[in-house]
Amino acid sequence: MFQQILSSLKTYGRAFQLLKELKLWKYFAIPILISFLTAIIVVASSLYFAENLGNQIVKIWQFSWGGEFVSTLSHIIGGLLIFLVGLVLYKHIVMAFSAPFMSPVSEKIEAHYLGSVSKEEGMKAFSNSLLRAIKINARNLGKELLFIFPLFFLSLIPVIGIVFSILIFLIQAYYAGFGNMDYTLERHYNYSDSIKFVKKNKGIAIGNGVGFMLLLLIPVIGFILVLPLSVVAASYKTVLALDANDTI
Repeated sequence: MFQQILSSLKTYGRAFQLLKELKLWKYFAIPILISFLTAIIVVASSLYFAENLGNQIVKIWQFSWGGEFVSTLSHIIGGLLIFLVGLVLYKHIVMAFSAPFMSPVSEKIEAHYLGSVSKEEGMKAFSNSLLRAIKINARNLGKELLFIFPLFFLSLIPVIGIVFSILIFLIQAYYAGFGNMDYTLERHYNYSDSIKFVKKNKGIAIGNGVGFMLLLLIPVIGFILVLPLSVVAASYKTVLALDANDTI
């Protein structure tokens, strides 16, 4: 699987070329706006709720000694937890509501490599793509939060906590890649079969998601580039995987 992860991550280099070659940038105007506005809302909300959560944690401490230390630690832990949840929410909100605009990108990449694409058009296609993306991302959001909450508290353990932090990162990467792959899978598989396909190709999802997460570490510009690069990279890699499986 490691080779698959590395291969998927390397696809980001090809994504730059495809964006220019197939003139795909124009499809990302609205998704970039969705990404940027969602990021602003999530960051602002995280700052607000982090302070409140920190205050609630402090109230649990009933002793007079160590109050200042506990207060500082509580606000740090509260801030990190809210930021983590905010990042997860940002990812799934953006991927769900960008879906109708990402499907044409995936279609063009598939047509470029394989010559033809079966697709729906019009408002029906738009609504079907949006509803499926909401269903997929709601499912992934629930599973992701279920995994990362206990891992977050384990990650606070000195020294060995780094292992759990890495697991949190990889889980987030997997579900980010999952969402990006589904823009292509929606044309070939139903909901259940898409989930099975991604599970069989975890390396593609994780590799794509690692790139997604790393881009978000770049201030401001990361929220602009994350969708164009990650979606094109995922579409390219997913089309090749489907073709190798004789699905297309």
